[in-house]
Amino acid sequence: METTLKLNLDKLDHQIIHHMMNDANISYAELGKKFFVSAGTIHVRIKKLQDSGVVKGTRFNVDFKKLGYDVIAFIGIYLKESSMYDAVAKELGKMPEIVRLNYTTGNYSMFAEVVCRDINELKTVLHDELQKIKGIERTETFISLEESFNRTIKVT
Repeated sequence: METTLKLNLDKLDHQIIHHMMNDANISYAELGKKFFVSAGTIHVRIKKLQDSGVVKGTRFNVDFKKLGYDVIAFIGIYLKESSMYDAVAKELGKMPEIVRLNYTTGNYSMFAEVVCRDINELKTVLHDELQKIKGIERTETFISLEESFNRTIKVT
């Protein structure tokens, strides 16, 4: 697990983060104009944010359903022993259908988000892959009927 470092981020860093979270397509020049600094300053700041791990790459926000992935499910995973977390997480990381994995408190040891083309693919993930991972005691699956919204937090 990661340790938290106290980074020395100023107002400009927070403005860049906030704006880029909402529109990552904006050019450094446009962003510089918006905040009254040069494009080079924006570039240096974003590089600093990447090097420090605050920014973990960039990616498209894709509508999976339009690409033929019709099933989104959430899987609560019970581990046989909590000490098996790292080994199980490593194995789960090999499964491309799992798009998010969290170590959690409460009923489940882990909670995974899975994206599949159809129910048969989900069945394969659950039965043929997930249940065979050493350390997983059992799972509980929740199928998403609709995503009402998906947003980031406002960084202050």
